[in-house]
Amino acid sequence: MRGAHTGEDRVLESIPFGVRLAGAWSWRLLLIGAVVAVLVYVVIQVRLIVVPVLIAVLLAALLVPFSNWLRRHRWPKWAAVTAAMLSALVAVGGLLTLGIWQIVRGSDELADQSVVAWDGFRDWLESGPLGLGQVQITDWAEQLFTSIRDDGNLLVSGALSVGTTLGHVLTGSLLALFATLFFVIDGAGIWRWLVSVFPRRARVAVDSAGRAGWNTLRNFVRVQILVATIDAVGIGVGAFALGLPLAVPIGILVFLGSFIPIVGAVATGALAVFVALVYNGLWSAVAMLAIVLLVQQLEGHVLQPLIMGTAVKVHPLGVVLAVATGSLIAGIPGALFAVPFVAVVNVMIADIAAGRWRGVSPPRAVRSPVWQTVPSRPRYLRTRRSE
Repeated sequence: MRGAHTGEDRVLESIPFGVRLAGAWSWRLLLIGAVVAVLVYVVIQVRLIVVPVLIAVLLAALLVPFSNWLRRHRWPKWAAVTAAMLSALVAVGGLLTLGIWQIVRGSDELADQSVVAWDGFRDWLESGPLGLGQVQITDWAEQLFTSIRDDGNLLVSGALSVGTTLGHVLTGSLLALFATLFFVIDGAGIWRWLVSVFPRRARVAVDSAGRAGWNTLRNFVRVQILVATIDAVGIGVGAFALGLPLAVPIGILVFLGSFIPIVGAVATGALAVFVALVYNGLWSAVAMLAIVLLVQQLEGHVLQPLIMGTAVKVHPLGVVLAVATGSLIAGIPGALFAVPFVAVVNVMIADIAAGRWRGVSPPRAVRSPVWQTVPSRPRYLRTRRSE
C-alpha cells in the first residue's frame, strides 16, 4: 500500500502544476455551467410565470420607495399602497388613452392621406424611372392578392397563434399586477421569508447582498424612465418640427415602446416615418428616419451605456454585451432583463466579497409573508413565564 501511494504521488508530481490547476478549475466550471444550463432551461419552460414576476419586481422597485415615502409622511399603509398602485395604473393608462385617442381622432384623415400617398406612389411607378404601366401595376396587385388568398390557411393559423399570444399577454398582465400588489404590500416580509430558506450562517451575507442588489435595481428603473423620456422628447420634438399632426401620440408611443427593447424602438420609429411619408411626402419621411436613427443611436451607444452603466455600476461595454447576449439567449425578455440581472448579480457578488456584512448581527426573527399568520403564544405560557 505504501508503495502504491508513493507511486501515485510520483504520477501527480510528474504532471505540471499548471495542468493540475487548469484541470481543477475545468471540472468545477463545467459543473457550474451545467447547473446554470439547467436553471436556464427551467426558466424557459416556465417563462409565462417567470416573466410577469420579473416585471412585477421592476415595478415594485419603482413603487415601493414611493409607498414608503407616503408612509413616512403619516399615510396609513393601505392608503399608501393604494396610491402607489393607482398612480402607476393612471400614468400608464392615461398615456395609452391619450395616444390612442389622438390616433383614432386622426384616423380618417390618416386614411385619406394614405390613399393620396398611394395614388402618388402609383403615378411615380408609371412616370418614374421604373416606367411601369397600369396593366403591370394591376397584375402585381392581383398577384399579391392571390398569394394572400392561397396562404389563407397560414393566416388562419397565424390568427389563432395571435389569439393565444394575446391570451398569454392578458394572463401575464394580471399575474404581474397581482404580484406587484403583494410586493408593495409586504415586500419586506417576503424577503425575510426568502432569506430564511438559506442556512442560518449564510443569512447575514444573503440579506446584505440582497439589499445592495435592491438599491441597484431601484437606480436602474429610475434611469430607464429617464432614458425613455429623452427618447420620447427627441423623436416627438422632431416630429413637431417637421409639422406632423400626430407628434404627441408619437412621443407617447416612443416613451412606452422604449421599455420594450428592439421591437418597441423599431415599431414606434416605423410609425413615425410612415406618418411623415403619408402627410409630408418622401423627403419628410427621410428626415424623420434620420431623426429616429439619430435619437436611437444616441440612446443605444451613449445614454444607455454611460448613464445606465454609472447608475448600475456596470461598465458601458458590459451593458452593451449584456443586452446583446440577453437578446440572443431569450429574445425580447432577455434584452429587457439582461442589464438589471447583470447589475444586481454584480453588486451582490461585490458586496459578499467585500465582507462588509461580517460582524453584523443576524437579521431579525423571520416573519412569514403577509398571507400567512403566525400563531400567538398561548396565554398560559405567557402567564407561566411572567411568574
